[in-house]
Amino acid sequence: MGKMLSNGVKFLLTTLLIIAMGFLLFVANKTASEYVILILNLMAINIIFAVSLTLINGITGIFSLGHAGFIAIGAYVSTLLTLPVAQKEMTFLIKPLIYPLNQIQLPFLPATIIAGLIAAGFGYVVAAPSLRLIGDYLAIATLGLGETIRIIANNAWSITNGALGLKAIPPYTNIYWSWGWAFVTVFVIASLVKSSYGRALKAIREDSIAAKAMGINVFSHQVMSFVLGSFFAGVGGALWAHLITTIDPKSFAFTKTFEILIMVVLGGLGSISGAIIGASIYTVGLEFLRVLESPFKFGFINFPGIPGMRMVVLSVLLIILMLFWQRGIMGRNELSWDLLYGFVTKRLKKRGGKND
Repeated sequence: MGKMLSNGVKFLLTTLLIIAMGFLLFVANKTASEYVILILNLMAINIIFAVSLTLINGITGIFSLGHAGFIAIGAYVSTLLTLPVAQKEMTFLIKPLIYPLNQIQLPFLPATIIAGLIAAGFGYVVAAPSLRLIGDYLAIATLGLGETIRIIANNAWSITNGALGLKAIPPYTNIYWSWGWAFVTVFVIASLVKSSYGRALKAIREDSIAAKAMGINVFSHQVMSFVLGSFFAGVGGALWAHLITTIDPKSFAFTKTFEILIMVVLGGLGSISGAIIGASIYTVGLEFLRVLESPFKFGFINFPGIPGMRMVVLSVLLIILMLFWQRGIMGRNELSWDLLYGFVTKRLKKRGGKND
């Protein structure tokens, strides 16, 4: 077989991996506890968030800090489209919901797609003026626009119900919806990155002036990347809203973007597989560290629970990671069958040499 696997073998291995993952998720959905299912759903949604931000920040090199704003748009739009009409009448007490939203109720799938499209539309509106800026100015602009979306949500009582938020959201999100959309997100963005557009985006990331000199339309490629990332952020927001079943403007503060940035940097800025690994580690690790917030005993020492301690420990671990492993787990590398095959054959050769 040589050092490289054939395309047929790679396709077969990928198909088997997808089937195995589907079977494991089916078993988990049937046998696992509600808590485990919740963690699995959060993991898939965080993968959508991290991979979509990786396209913008890591692949294209756009330093965006407004991802939470597009998540908010997706969450609110999908919720307003799926809430029953009677529920809307009971929820919007201070100011009635505007027409025609007060008369609409759609199934979850079209509501999720519409939420993603509207988030993408706002992404275009944000990208068109903002991407004329560079560096820190661009980061500040996207941060401000993300906060603007949250403030509008806090005051638009006839659309978002203001600071009271929306409750009793139909719990449509399940393992199949969340992991299905996670697969679509990874497949679409990975396919884009492997195409000529992806190579152009990476060229822009490395040197936008040189990319422009090569004939690449830098602005249009950046806008395309930003809009696509915003679309999947909106889809993730829709899934998240229908998982936690209650949202309000405080749910989409800057800390939400900061959490996603942690996942991306942890996995490796510029790596899709790194974003998947980072999102998975962050989701599971955050739950494991929850033990620090309740009283526990370590040997003969009793530790009182300290609220918020898990975020402190996680922050310290991330600081250590940034000091000694700045490129993250994967750096800009991607997991591939060739990489795994090379690693396995290398280990087998070493074992064979020792046995001889």
